[in-house]
Amino acid sequence: MNSRSAQSAGRTYRWICVSTLVLSLAIILPAASNAQPPQAPVALGDAGGFAVLAASLISSVPTSAIVGNVGLSPASGSEVTGLTAGEVDGIIYTVDASGPAGSVTAAELLTAAQGALTTAFNDAAGRTPIPAGDFLNPGVGNIGGLTLVPGLYKFTTDAAITGSDVTLSGTSTDVWIFQIASGLNVGSDVQVILAGGAQAQNIYWQVGTSATLGTNCVFKGTIMADQSVSLDTGATVDGRLLARIAAVTLDAVVVTRPETVSSVPEGDEALPRTFALEQNYPNPFNPSTRISFAVPEQSHVDLAVYDLRGRRVETLVDGE
Repeated sequence: MNSRSAQSAGRTYRWICVSTLVLSLAIILPAASNAQPPQAPVALGDAGGFAVLAASLISSVPTSAIVGNVGLSPASGSEVTGLTAGEVDGIIYTVDASGPAGSVTAAELLTAAQGALTTAFNDAAGRTPIPAGDFLNPGVGNIGGLTLVPGLYKFTTDAAITGSDVTLSGTSTDVWIFQIASGLNVGSDVQVILAGGAQAQNIYWQVGTSATLGTNCVFKGTIMADQSVSLDTGATVDGRLLARIAAVTLDAVVVTRPETVSSVPEGDEALPRTFALEQNYPNPFNPSTRISFAVPEQSHVDLAVYDLRGRRVETLVDGE
């Protein structure tokens, strides 16, 4: 683990790292947990700090509750409709001053976040080994009712979670990546259930077109959609909604960005298995704060402080 201190110098800083008598049947796919080599997490970079990130529109039917930042780019701030700062435990970032009251203009930050999303989307889409057997089109495209071990799964058309819940079973460091060629459809009242310590922050849904989450569903993981993400009334997401070229639409929903946790198992002094950036402490701070981060291998690290307008004001780390 590494840590750096940032002096406040009379300013309040926020930091950004560049760098979900009745009988039931559970079908476990695949039978052997070692059928694939483990996947590393997808590096979200500047997109990771957002609970909601869209390109053309963010619309919300009040009242939604979002924990994490919200960002819209390249569309103007006026395309954030129905969402108020009071519904967001974080910051609403826009490219200009036409956003809702309380939003912050940060065009440079948003451009970097959208660029990072594209990089992450392509990373997830290009992951290998190419899925085969039980990892290819599991459940013939509908994974409702299945229990899935960690790994890389591929859907050659749409993917669905309908009819029954899906369970993702693994440890706190295991990773699930779903490569979906076209759309993702999650049915009403369906849940993504995590078992065995699985974490929402380690689940990635790379969606080739658009994702739709049904009424009152409970979803886990980061959605990276090429086009749009739509949530129906009462949907709950422990994850992120990231749309590359189109909109995110919300209808009285709850979205909570997963917190990054240490990837070093308790009692294990080895290097961490994944990149991690911890919440700074104390926060707020005067005169200093501490930021801890971890890298699993020798890497170039760029750790910077931005002000509320999205301007880089200090570089804390820039090197190996």
